[in-house]
Amino acid sequence: MKHRRIPNRRAVIAGAGALALAASATVVLANANASTAPAPTPALAKLTSAAATTLASHLKTDTAGAFYDAKAKKLVVNVVNQAQARAARAKGAEARFVQHTFAQLDSARQTLKSKATIPGTSWGIDPQSNKVVVTADRTVKGAKLDRLTKVAQSLGDKVELRHSKGKFTPFIGGGDAIWGSGARCSLGFNVVKDGQPYFLTAGHCGNEIKSWSDQQGGSAIATTEDSKFPGDDFSLAKYTGDTAHPSEVDLYNGSTQKITKAAEATVGEKVQRSGSTTQVHDGTVKALNASVNYQEGTVDGLIQTDVCAEPGDSGGALFDGDAAIGLTSGGSGDCTKGGETFFQPVPEALKAYGAEIG
Repeated sequence: MKHRRIPNRRAVIAGAGALALAASATVVLANANASTAPAPTPALAKLTSAAATTLASHLKTDTAGAFYDAKAKKLVVNVVNQAQARAARAKGAEARFVQHTFAQLDSARQTLKSKATIPGTSWGIDPQSNKVVVTADRTVKGAKLDRLTKVAQSLGDKVELRHSKGKFTPFIGGGDAIWGSGARCSLGFNVVKDGQPYFLTAGHCGNEIKSWSDQQGGSAIATTEDSKFPGDDFSLAKYTGDTAHPSEVDLYNGSTQKITKAAEATVGEKVQRSGSTTQVHDGTVKALNASVNYQEGTVDGLIQTDVCAEPGDSGGALFDGDAAIGLTSGGSGDCTKGGETFFQPVPEALKAYGAEIG
């Protein structure tokens, strides 16, 4: 989303499962009364990531999640028995037998939360590896690393421990974009609440900034109405100035991407991020419902990606075509060496504020 064009500013208007299909529901299978022969397995249709997300929402079984195979253009659903496999295939998804159910992996995640919530760590369920992937940044060492390693090892092959050379931090920094109190962030998405114009950005940005300008030292265009961080990482600001607020994302090439809706992310989905520091970069969703233990506190329910970001990109948009997916929270690395970045899902923020894309 972006404001009206203003000289000397790099406005960012940015833009959201391992579809963890944990809720239980009954999937109706085809009626086989007409024949005793086994029903043929439906051919798998080529799916876009958006279509795969929709399909996954109709396959809510107690399995180990699902992911989008972008190369083959299909939804892969992890299953642990033949009944689940038949249900997935009947809907047009590929069934893949795995060792661990979602419930088992989620139990491991809860153990990590209760015994190893250490600043500089993160974890999320990865349906492709059928494990909880735990990452420790470079600040986790000595007794803290020993503690994390012990807890991870106690969970056996349900957990994989990785190490990052970077440091997990919220991506706030100084520069130009949307400004306040000497700091800057990136605007996420323009939204409407009770018929009035607002925008979404990161919660840690809203904690720091109460009055927003579209250029350093400029007049106020919006004020923060609410902010949630840690726990979540989103905030809502209400426009107060005479500023255009189209539902678009700046692509930094002279064009914009129109945003018409919000959508949940899917593991394997190809996404783009727009931010005021590093502009537009793309990558892939790696996990959902991830937890990051920043120095400031823990944020749960995040989208984990391999999209790069840097300070000042916070709050910026994660999007897939015309769908708003997430708000940039933080991560490690940069856009020279690469890294991993976490995003606050947009649908959750919209629901919390009773707002909609617009």
